[in-house]
Amino acid sequence: MGKSSKDKRDAYYRLAKEQGWRARSAFKLLQLDEEFNLFEDVTRVVDLCAAPGSWSQVLSRVLIKGESFGCCAWQDREAKLRQQMLRVFDPDRESNSQMEPISEEPKPAEKAAPKPRRGVKIVSIDLQPISPLPGIITLRADITHPATVPLLLNALDPDYSAAADIGKSPNQQPQSSTHRVDLVLSDGAPDVTGLHDLDIYVQSQLLFAALNLALCVLKPGGKFVAKIFRGRNVDLLYAQLKVFFNRVHVAKPRSSRASSVEAFIVCLDFKPPAGFHASLEEPLGVGARLPEMLAERRATLPITAAPGALQNGETGAWDAVPERAPAGPDEDGIWDVEVEDLTVEEPRDGVRWIAPFVACGDLSSYDSDASYRLPDNYVSLDPVQPPTAPPYKRAIELRRANGGAYSHTPKSG
Repeated sequence: MGKSSKDKRDAYYRLAKEQGWRARSAFKLLQLDEEFNLFEDVTRVVDLCAAPGSWSQVLSRVLIKGESFGCCAWQDREAKLRQQMLRVFDPDRESNSQMEPISEEPKPAEKAAPKPRRGVKIVSIDLQPISPLPGIITLRADITHPATVPLLLNALDPDYSAAADIGKSPNQQPQSSTHRVDLVLSDGAPDVTGLHDLDIYVQSQLLFAALNLALCVLKPGGKFVAKIFRGRNVDLLYAQLKVFFNRVHVAKPRSSRASSVEAFIVCLDFKPPAGFHASLEEPLGVGARLPEMLAERRATLPITAAPGALQNGETGAWDAVPERAPAGPDEDGIWDVEVEDLTVEEPRDGVRWIAPFVACGDLSSYDSDASYRLPDNYVSLDPVQPPTAPPYKRAIELRRANGGAYSHTPKSG
């Protein structure tokens, strides 16, 4: 958790320390869960780029300890209040056996409150060390390295053997298909430089690395949530994710500052294309074979040039999409060619797809861009978990070794 002046004015920064969260980003995951019910029927989770562990902390307290937050906590308090009111208005119902007891069964929405679950497996991965959390398996690994997937599957199931999958063709069922996970989370982001185009590009590459690992371990119907930076060509990213998931949403939690380009892509109902084989060695199932595949596709597409237009033995190829190939002449011998108009502004299948944008979080909750008056007796708390190995740790050690501390350096001469 940062200590800049902006962080100290942030209500979620203070609230995270008061409620025991390692970082304010915990509220982002809780607000996403309120909107999309991410934790429903989830027992196996992978948290990528997890340091300092705030999202893993949410998973531990919700899935393992059975705690409830946000909307679920409010529903639990309302249920207890109703039970107390029933005892006030009907104090003799326990002693009077002739009276019909008043039902205290909670409503269906209240039944959905999180409870401690059996067989929960949560694995957190990051290049930086993560302080231990109850019930969380932490791995210090690179999510772009091919050896990470067997390491992850072995952490989820110690009986998994990576040797059983070696040598199998993409058409064969790998052993890892029985070791799938329900939910993959990624809250990772690069150290921003202030150059928005560069930051958006680096973040997109980090997202593709997380997505490729998720494709290797997600089971059909699984969920994938990752941080994105909204930029000029973000629609292309949405369309690529739509290939693997039936539902794709862009969400902006209320705890995420409106001044930030940060958002979260929520992908539900994982359904890979037929014949798709995920591998870290071939990202997104294609890897370095993309130019070769495009050349093969152009060679197999129908010729769209009109008869007589090709000269000197040229062979037509579908390098553009000006029209559709004619199906053949009708009964009058007329060829009917349907020209596809790409200038239409309305979205069409195969032309453009726009993901729905959702704002998460209760409107009565704190606004992350607003400043709130503190009570007179307010006492500032220390962060719950200071950084274990921050990137600036070496710089602080060198400055102290040279006689300075933080912003103070010794005078020369």
